[in-house]
Amino acid sequence: MLEQASRLVQQAIESGRIPGAALGWVHLDGSIEMSCGGVKHLQKPGAIDPDTLFDLASLTKVLFTVPQVLHLVEEGRADLDDPLSRFMPELAWMQGSELPGRTLRQLLNHVSGLPGWEAIYTWGGETRTLEHRVLQHRWEVGPVGAHVYSDIGYILLGLVLERVRGQGLGAFQLPEGLMFNPSNPDNCAATEQDPWRGRVLQGEVHDENCFALGGATGHAGLFGSLRGILAYVHRLMQGQVLSPAALAEMRRPQHAERALGWLIPSPPYCGGSLCSRQTLGHTGFTGTGVWMDFERGYAWVLLTNRVHPSRHQETGIVELRRAVGNLIAAAWKG
Repeated sequence: MLEQASRLVQQAIESGRIPGAALGWVHLDGSIEMSCGGVKHLQKPGAIDPDTLFDLASLTKVLFTVPQVLHLVEEGRADLDDPLSRFMPELAWMQGSELPGRTLRQLLNHVSGLPGWEAIYTWGGETRTLEHRVLQHRWEVGPVGAHVYSDIGYILLGLVLERVRGQGLGAFQLPEGLMFNPSNPDNCAATEQDPWRGRVLQGEVHDENCFALGGATGHAGLFGSLRGILAYVHRLMQGQVLSPAALAEMRRPQHAERALGWLIPSPPYCGGSLCSRQTLGHTGFTGTGVWMDFERGYAWVLLTNRVHPSRHQETGIVELRRAVGNLIAAAWKG
């Protein structure tokens, strides 16, 4: 199934649009194909392979935070419609904000009214101080229901997880091939020449706010290999990660654009036009993406380091994802 799609990705590498990529497909029966090309770092030797770690950026939201919140629900320690105030009663306590009444479900679905982003990393201070500043910041909270893709909401969800579990996200047990704060930078695909940190980033999180908050947050920080992600989403689709009830809730459309955190097919869809209506997908800013087609019983993953050496270049990643998704769907034999 990957032959034509792999050729297209290789053309993107050879044309210089992206430095490297790892593409893979897994069927529910366990059959798997993987194809890799290009380099981890433009200034160092080292080819991309199935075990190369990529900064997954916002895939953290759906591969980590969404399942972890659902685990709390499965254990009876939270409900999706619980307000934030249940877990963080001190949240904006002097400000008369509506934020404490916003629910976990609203944050997961980006309809809480929170803004999309804030340059938290410029506030200064060590990690614990920044976390408490996030809780006490006067966030401008809009009405519930409007879809605003919000890193802030997922940062708060990460803090909820830490509060309930009593440990930092970096200490959470993760499947093989997924991790926060990798210990071996040379096994990681490089991202950006970062003007704030003054270096090419390799093995440290690209997202500035996540870095300032310790490298493991609800919205970013997860690193993963092609092999590890394919194994994980295979287990997820088979019902081995979440209970049947929790998996059904994760898949259920919450509004026109999303299931629980995940994007559902809505033109123009990030995974192409030929996926089934039972597809969940998500992308990451660094050039990563995961799609699970539950109707056809397969998942596919495309990992690139498209922000290396700079985010300020046109790589054609949006068109590449859609074309790859369409080629894989068209090659599916049932």
